[in-house]
Amino acid sequence: MLEVFITDLQAYNEGNLVGRWFTLPVSEEKLSQVISDVLREGEEACDTEDHEEYFITDFEWQDHVLFEVGEYSNLSQMNEQLQQLEDKTDHELKAIAFLLSESLATDIDDAIAKADDVRIYENQSMEDIAYDLIQDCYNIHELSPIIANHIDYQGIGRDLEMDGNYFEVGNDIYEYAG
Repeated sequence: MLEVFITDLQAYNEGNLVGRWFTLPVSEEKLSQVISDVLREGEEACDTEDHEEYFITDFEWQDHVLFEVGEYSNLSQMNEQLQQLEDKTDHELKAIAFLLSESLATDIDDAIAKADDVRIYENQSMEDIAYDLIQDCYNIHELSPIIANHIDYQGIGRDLEMDGNYFEVGNDIYEYAG
């Protein structure tokens, strides 16, 4: 889900770039081992001891950006959050990422709880959603053609969007019913 490159801070300050890429989530033991290995390698590169600090020098989300990652973000906390998401479907991950990016959820736990309240319309516009809504609610074929041919789907789509339940993100529309 998230690839991070951690760097030994003391080695970096002494002019040595000592670090390692790895993918989260991992077990806590594996996370501790990677951090220990990087700090040990930093000690060897600098010929000094007591390297204790590291920082994140690079990162890359593999699928969905779920939260901000900073230089001094807590790796254990990020790892725990990502472990909660390991069994989620792509649809659920998109919904969780949406809720967090739009500040509709306060944290990962809240976003997981609210994910079922999100409906995703992939590669659609608000006009498409308005058309589908009208088709679902009314039998258009029973209306007179002079009425049916003059329905302003684009205007209805704008009105739906102004209600505050629809959000356009990329090529998708997200409906939040929470």
